Amino acid sequence: MFNNKLRPFLYGVGMTATGEWADADSPMETFPATPSGARVGYGRVSTKEQLLDRQIAALETAGCSRVFTDKKSGKNAEREELWKCLDYLRAGDTLVVPSLDRLGRSIQDLISIVAGLRKRGIGFQSLHESLDTTTPGGRLVFHVFAALAEFIRELIVQGTHEGLAAARARGERIGRPPAMTEKQIRHARGLLTDPENTITSIAKLLGVSRTTLYKYVPELTAGRDSLVPSARADLSASR
Repeated sequence: MFNNKLRPFLYGVGMTATGEWADADSPMETFPATPSGARVGYGRVSTKEQLLDRQIAALETAGCSRVFTDKKSGKNAEREELWKCLDYLRAGDTLVVPSLDRLGRSIQDLISIVAGLRKRGIGFQSLHESLDTTTPGGRLVFHVFAALAEFIRELIVQGTHEGLAAARARGERIGRPPAMTEKQIRHARGLLTDPENTITSIAKLLGVSRTTLYKYVPELTAGRDSLVPSARADLSASR
């Protein structure tokens, strides 16, 4: 029996509540079952010093009539040849890569790209993993990948929320530290009572912006004279 948290994701990729595959509406059928177009390859290496010869040879052996290549890290979103490749593909074509890590920067990135291909009626094949979305088995494997990726994302989000709740319960401060400490605020109020001290000079002295100074000393918007009583109170409290 599947984990209850996995159940909605598995149903979402084509399983009915009875555990049987859905028929006409199943996303398993949205990939081109019989690709009629070209096989287009995409290869990538991380640096300019690395060679693409082996990847290109493997893609050509796999029947690719056109091969696009990038020499950039997978973390780099500006992979010009990948975007050219995706733009070149047409319905009925199949995108072929040497391995999954040549295409996606992460499992989420990979799933996003392949899902986009699916909506356009384009197949996907990874040679190293023997994954082919134009076959029933390949479509099943890909949808399981997608379900597991979503499941892991949900677990991470849940764990983060639980960790934040536990930290708050311990009285820990969540988020960025304040731009000004209580001591700096008292110091600012004291300096502001002297007309010769400009707001800009006080902000520079404390290492903050004018906007930050107005934020942490809100009574400043009512005029500097309104700061005199509070500044005296702060001075008395510090003695």
